[in-house]
Order: sequence, then structure tokens, then C-alpha cells
Amino acid sequence: MGASKGQKLSGLQKQVLSLYRGFLRAARSKPSEDRCQIESIVSAEFRRNSKQVDRKNFFYIEYLLRRGKKQLDQLKSPDTMGLSSLNVSSSQKQNAKT
Repeated sequence: MGASKGQKLSGLQKQVLSLYRGFLRAARSKPSEDRCQIESIVSAEFRRNSKQVDRKNFFYIEYLLRRGKKQLDQLKSPDTMGLSSLNVSSSQKQNAKT
């Protein structure tokens, strides 16, 4: 019960956390050198988005979640060895604000 004392997570926060964990699980199924690169890219991208994305911009957060789920599905494929196009530019962030 000690863990329940913290702030409850919102639905979006749970989705983001689930997506992050999914990426880390998928990375564990890859060779060790690819795993380290994937974990590094994913951690950096999530950290960057947590600082740069407006927390009230729900449309953009939902867009990032959809995009992340598609990338995760690709990463889960045995043919995919690593990530190369995970970066989301600031111009895309501005265009998503509709």
C-alpha cells in the first residue's frame, strides 16, 4: 500500500508509461549492441518529449502515442534490428497543434 500514496497517474500517463515499457521489452529481444542503442534512443526521446511537449496539448500527445505504437510494432518484428527514425522535429510539433 505504500506505493499508492503517490499521485495517481492519468490515462495518458499510463499509456505513455506502457509504451515506454513496451519499447524496453522489445529492445531486450534484440542483440546486445542493438539493444543498447535502442534503449538509449528511446530513453532520450521520451526524456526530450517530457520536457518539450506542452502537457495540455492532448492532440499532440495522442499523435505521439499513435506514432510510438506504430514504431513499437515495427520494432517487435524479428526483421527489425534497430531504430533510425525515432526523432520528432519541432516543426512537426508545431504542425500537430490544430
